[in-house]
Amino acid sequence: MASLFWRGIIILPLLFVYVNGEHFFYPKRHVGKAELAGYKGPDSLAVDGGGFYSGPLIADDDGSTASGNAGGTTEVTVENLGKADGDNTNGNANSVESTKVAAKNGIGNGNIVEAKTTFKGSWELFVENAGVSAMHLILLPNINQALMFDATVWKISKMKLPGPPCRHVEGTNEEDCYVHSILMDVETGKIRPLRLNYDTWCSSGALDINGRLVSTGGYNNGSDTVRILDLCDTCGWEEYPGALGNGRWYATQVTLGDGRFMVFGGRDFPTYEFVPPQGQKNTLKDVVDFNFLVETHDPVENNLYPFVYLSTDGNVFIFANNHSVLLNPNTQTIIHEFPVLPNGARNYPASGSACLLPIMLKPNEDRRVIPAEVLICGGASHDAYAKADLQRPKVFLPGNTDCARLDITKRNGKWKIINMPSARLLGDMAVLPTGDVLIVNGAKTGSAGWDDAREPNLNPVLYKYQTDGTGSKFTVLNPSNIPRMYHSSFALLPDAKILIAGSNTNPGYLDDALFPTEVRVEKFSPHYLDPNLAMFRQDIIVDKSNNQVKYGKKFTVQIRGNGEIDQQKLQVTIYSPPFVTHGISMNQRLIQLGIVEFNKNVTSNTNNIILQAPMNGNIAPPGYYMLFVNYNGVPCRQSTWVQFLP
Repeated sequence: MASLFWRGIIILPLLFVYVNGEHFFYPKRHVGKAELAGYKGPDSLAVDGGGFYSGPLIADDDGSTASGNAGGTTEVTVENLGKADGDNTNGNANSVESTKVAAKNGIGNGNIVEAKTTFKGSWELFVENAGVSAMHLILLPNINQALMFDATVWKISKMKLPGPPCRHVEGTNEEDCYVHSILMDVETGKIRPLRLNYDTWCSSGALDINGRLVSTGGYNNGSDTVRILDLCDTCGWEEYPGALGNGRWYATQVTLGDGRFMVFGGRDFPTYEFVPPQGQKNTLKDVVDFNFLVETHDPVENNLYPFVYLSTDGNVFIFANNHSVLLNPNTQTIIHEFPVLPNGARNYPASGSACLLPIMLKPNEDRRVIPAEVLICGGASHDAYAKADLQRPKVFLPGNTDCARLDITKRNGKWKIINMPSARLLGDMAVLPTGDVLIVNGAKTGSAGWDDAREPNLNPVLYKYQTDGTGSKFTVLNPSNIPRMYHSSFALLPDAKILIAGSNTNPGYLDDALFPTEVRVEKFSPHYLDPNLAMFRQDIIVDKSNNQVKYGKKFTVQIRGNGEIDQQKLQVTIYSPPFVTHGISMNQRLIQLGIVEFNKNVTSNTNNIILQAPMNGNIAPPGYYMLFVNYNGVPCRQSTWVQFLP
């Protein structure tokens, strides 16, 4: 986000940035917070700290290329299915045959069955001007509105506030009358501006048990702020400055199994803390030194916005730079260290992306350990930022081309690495309702930072979570014509499309830059939204389905479709919407539920699915999830919101 020139303590005491023809000083960091105990400046940080590891690539190259439809979805038959309303295919879905894929733990108590298609996805421009560039993005439950916000530091956006009061700029006599946060209806595109007073630049967040966004950190006066946004037509930000014990700029927030939040790291603060309850404040006594973030600190950082995930055993997985550990949040001790991931750095500013792969549950689940895997893709060499940001002329090194997968519940787990079709950094990883992963946005060369990347990677790539062992795990999909570089974001929508927004490689809102500040919002329809597969899309009957469920209890979802349903081709998943920023999808989680019972034709073309809720909060932290019913690998027309509670 900011170059190393901007690190007041480390390189320069004052910084000048040119924005819209004006020079101004960046103010000092928020006063009143003690510096990290024991922190003696950059020379005290481990130079190799796990960085600069140059081991060989653990090759498991599946031979994928950036062309063709290698690794596409598996195939099914269309027999016994009537046409969907408005379907003019006459049953002639030209790419549909019959194949099955053996599944770990089963789907629909059997095998994965998915509809194959040669459809490579489609793009649509949804909103021409969102008003703000979506540096941060999250879909809010029940109201189906996308929250987007940038930062207040530049005092400008593409939308003015509808009226007074304007924001008073701290330490000056200036007023900022621009919008920096909006709610966007994901069906109509209608925008409602929200007022912000404390800077959200490079902040973090997560949904609480009631679906409210709890956001932490940011820049300057926002660095130690906790802010809350509730779900109502008139709700606005509630801001609590000084609530955190340390400043949290480029930090990562994770939800625990009991619903509490932890926030890890941030520039100049290799520590963590539990987010205090609303209205309360942490002190330095509530801050825990975390030497792991000292050890993984390169001369150009490469460990900001660490990848943090709650494992199914209640421990917390933390990945920074190229190292990863398991932390017991109760004892606050590291209980396991995983092997080093070779081939460069993965975290900011090298800026790869990561996700937790689907958690697969069985009917009447009784396993002691539920497997959980992480997937980390892309990134850059350890010196990519130094070359692109600090060197003149700038040098844009190639990004990483690999993806690495690790079971974090195994103490002997090892990274399994395969090659992507192309290099990617600054990208995002959206876990789809089917469990596959859409890798989207980003660049092929350079680093995070202002004007520090080149060669937009316009083609999304589909990563197959499970295959039959033949073909590629990757499929290159149709490209967008809008570069989505630094500060891009996404959200999975209830209709299974992907909202794509953001991209700003500039310190402010610039229209004449190589990559202008982007305020357009797109929607991407993945492969499963091929019109030829519309006949498979089910409708969830919301008023006949449970929307609040206790852990471990059985509950019902009613669906209506066209023709006979084969239980073996059903898949039910629940998805926790992530807080997305900088290639980090905080708390993104997809869980496949076990189907306990399937009752056909309770009324005409209407069926009841009896499911078992996750057994505890370590599997599914309490709160709201989007529930999808997939048939033949094709998601339902609209997901429904379900709240899971202790």
